[in-house]
Order: sequence, then structure tokens, then C-alpha cells
Amino acid sequence: MAVTVALAGDTMLGRGVAERLIEAPGAENLFAPEVRDLLAGADLRVLNLECCVSDRGEPWPAPGKPFFFRAPPSAAHVLAELGVDCVTLANNHALDYGYDALADTLTLLPRAGIRVVGAGQDLGAAHEFTVLEADGLRLAVIGATDHPEDFAAAPDRPGVAFADLRHGVPGWLLDTVARAAEAADAVLLTPHWGPNMTSRPPSYVRDSATILRGAGVTLIAGHSAHVFHGVGDRVLYDLGDFIDDYAVDARLRNDLGLLFLVTLEDARPVRLEAVPLYLDYCRTVLAEEADRDWIHHRFSHACAALGTTVTEGADGRLVLEW
Repeated sequence: MAVTVALAGDTMLGRGVAERLIEAPGAENLFAPEVRDLLAGADLRVLNLECCVSDRGEPWPAPGKPFFFRAPPSAAHVLAELGVDCVTLANNHALDYGYDALADTLTLLPRAGIRVVGAGQDLGAAHEFTVLEADGLRLAVIGATDHPEDFAAAPDRPGVAFADLRHGVPGWLLDTVARAAEAADAVLLTPHWGPNMTSRPPSYVRDSATILRGAGVTLIAGHSAHVFHGVGDRVLYDLGDFIDDYAVDARLRNDLGLLFLVTLEDARPVRLEAVPLYLDYCRTVLAEEADRDWIHHRFSHACAALGTTVTEGADGRLVLEW
């Protein structure tokens, strides 16, 4: 039986988005009905949560750190309204407000029925995978990030699943992939890798993807750049952003994004549909014609550079067959 997994990129519910949530809680205030319908139509939904969820904590004491993102506790219910099954916290904002805020995040999300990977109260919990199920498919989800090292979990300290990919794929991550492959039918790795505001994956990211696919990862869905990248052999190098309040780069257009819908048959990804989005200030809607054309052009060229062909399907969706 076919199973569709919706994959969304960086979901930042702090700052201006948090203010909107406090004023008017509810997913309908952040996402257009058509976007919510797309998520509802999927069997599973996974995203990168680019903030903590808490009303406690102090900004992380890292010299030069410019941005701190914290969503109100009601954000957990908003994600549940969207039907989100799992988030990764393996990123550079999970500890923005310290250990207390991370502890709240790790409590509030599961309480709302949302699984969490990529962070935990200690090293073992941060490195652990979870298994989602839909229509008989067991999908293991793993989270990891290559920055920042000072957020890394330790045996006696909360934090994120840190993987220094610039120096190779660490043994712990390969071990987690092996265990996940034994426990599930398919393995989704969702890494936060590479620098911000780039239009293509760096060489170490591509090298890491090759190693991880060879180690047993079925599908990779990366993020960090705030800009969508191309797709290779079952590797979505960067999902871009899903919602935020960020300043817009006139060249990279980080206000234009994609929602990725991956179809798996017999536990293998066989089809990808990417739906063009426009990220207005603190609200995400479907992209209109001119923006769809821009997205199509850039995504097609980015995929071609990775040896992948994109066609246009119904409703302006961008389609890849594997």
C-alpha cells in the first residue's frame, strides 16, 4: 500500500510568529486552508522545529549568537492541529533558552501527541530514533545536526544529537541507522546540515548523504539553509523554510518555499511532489503564478545539477519519479 509523508522545512514559531500565536492561538492564523489541507491529506507529517516551546529560560550564553527563538506553550497544540506526527529538535535553536526551555519542549510536544527526535535529556535520548506507523508501514525517524557543538548532549547533560559531518559521519549515527533499519521498514534521516542562505549543498553534505544512504537510510530530508535545494537519489538536500518572520533575501528569495510530499510503495520512495509556497510575514500560503514560475525554474535547475529531472504536474506541483 502507498503511504504519503509530508516533509516541511524550518518551522520557526518564535518572535513575530509567537506574538501572533499569543494574540490568536490556532493553526488557521498561521497557515492558509489549502496548506492545512495538504498536510491533512498526508499519512504522516514530519518537520524541523526551529525553536523551543516554553515560557521559561534565559538566552543561551554564546558570544555572538544573534538569534533566539522561543514559541509559547500553545505552539504544541498548533502543531497537533496540523497533524504533525514528529519533529526534529536537532538544530541550532533547540537550546536557545537553555535547559529548562528544552525540558519544557520535550514535555509539551509528546503531551500533545507529537514525537520528538534529535534532542533529549541525555546523550542516549538525543541519539534515539522513533518509529511512526501508517497503513502497515513502519517508518523510523532519526534527527541529527552538524551545528552548534555547544548544544551537544552528553551522558549527563541535555542537548541535541550533534554529528560533526565536516569530519565524516560519526559512528553513533551509523549505529543508530543500523538499529533503526532493523526496527522498521524504512528509515528517514532528517539532518540539520550546512550553512545558512546557500542555494546548493556543500561537498561534505553530499559526501555524508552518500555514506548514509549506503548505510541503510531510505530517505534523507535535510534543512538549515532557509532556502530549498535540489533533490538527488532519494536525498532532499534542503527543505527550505515552512513558516517564519525572517527578512527576505532579494536574490535567494527565502520567502518562496516548497512542501514536499513523498510517496512510498513497498517501503521505497517512488514519487515526490513539491508544492510551491509563499511565506508571508508569519503566515504561509500557496504561491501564486509568478512565484510558482520562479520556484519551478530554480528547483528544476537545482535538481538538474544533481542528475534529477523535474516535471510539472497538477496545480503547479513539481514532480519527480524515482
